[in-house]
Amino acid sequence: MLAVLAVPATAFGQQPASPPRNWALGVGAALIDSPYAGEGSRLRPFPLVSYEGERVFLRGISAGVHLYDAPPFKLDALLSPRLGGFDIDDLGRSELLANGVDPELLRDRDDALDAGFRASFGSTWGSIAIEAVHDVSGVHDGYELGLDYRYTWRLAQTAVTASAGAGALSSRLAGYYFGILDSEVARGVPAYSPGSAFVPRIGLTLTHAIGASNWQLLGSIEYQRLPDELRGSPLLEPDRNGMGRVVLGLSRRF
Repeated sequence: MLAVLAVPATAFGQQPASPPRNWALGVGAALIDSPYAGEGSRLRPFPLVSYEGERVFLRGISAGVHLYDAPPFKLDALLSPRLGGFDIDDLGRSELLANGVDPELLRDRDDALDAGFRASFGSTWGSIAIEAVHDVSGVHDGYELGLDYRYTWRLAQTAVTASAGAGALSSRLAGYYFGILDSEVARGVPAYSPGSAFVPRIGLTLTHAIGASNWQLLGSIEYQRLPDELRGSPLLEPDRNGMGRVVLGLSRRF
């Protein structure tokens, strides 16, 4: 799975109608419509932490450093967990057997840690970001290249950001989360390797400042379309076309 809990960076630190503040702390939860066989919906709470310094920033579960910041162009170094792991025990035994795989022979999939770079260019028509990240934790040793467009509307205390883009997953990344591992094949599981994959996505994020206080509400929805290479995975529900998520959160600026 992709970094399903990585709320768009523009959602953090947005302050539509209040003075800028460096820190924001809060809590959030993501409801994930899991595509994996028999898992159903997955609820994952997580802390909302935001810090915007002159060079260093924290945004949700991601951190980074501004290497070059001369609007309208920015270049950042990034560090972010990829929370796509799952326990085989959380999947449906009967569903996996129906797909031709024995869950007793499968391994859990771990979360990973990505590092890389993002270049962005913004103007009155919105912003475009190009991102390249690689697994530095040794979990799958794969990488992802991303391209996203965002546009934000502001009205009084509210900011709404629409986004559209896609991620190109390397064969190692896609194979780890959607394929059958070599160690599993050695135990007798039928081999399946999706190769590299191109995953389109669309999203909508809303932030709302509560009155004149320092509290802020966050809501985000995203849908990712699964290509044929991933839809054919025996780890997924049959005929599953995509996966979605809804994120809600509350934070306070300091």
